[in-house]
Amino acid sequence: MIRHIVFFTARHDGNIEKIREGLQMLTGIPHAQHLEIALNRKSDPNSKEVDVVVYGEFADDAALAAYKAHETYAESIRQVKPLREMRFAVDYDQSQAVTSPDGKP
Repeated sequence: MIRHIVFFTARHDGNIEKIREGLQMLTGIPHAQHLEIALNRKSDPNSKEVDVVVYGEFADDAALAAYKAHETYAESIRQVKPLREMRFAVDYDQSQAVTSPDGKP
C-alpha cells in the first residue's frame, strides 16, 4: 500500500477554509482506498505552520498515478495553488515502513 500525505500552508489565514474546500473534491476520485482532508489542530506547540492535510491510501503506484491523472485532481490544483504558500508531499510504501524498535517492517 502507498501512503500519500500532503501538507499545505495558506498564504493568508483567510484562505485556510477555501483550501480545505478545494481539496475536499479529491475525495470523489475513485482510485484511493481511503482519503481524508483535514485542518491541522495545531496542538503541537513546536509545529503550527501546516494548515491543511491530505492523507490517502492507494493499493499501488498505478492507483496513485491514476488519482493524480484524474481531471478532478487538476481542478483541485487549479483552485488551491493560488491560495497556498507551500505544499509538502510524501509518498511511501507502507510495507517498507519501520514498525518496531529493531527496525524491521
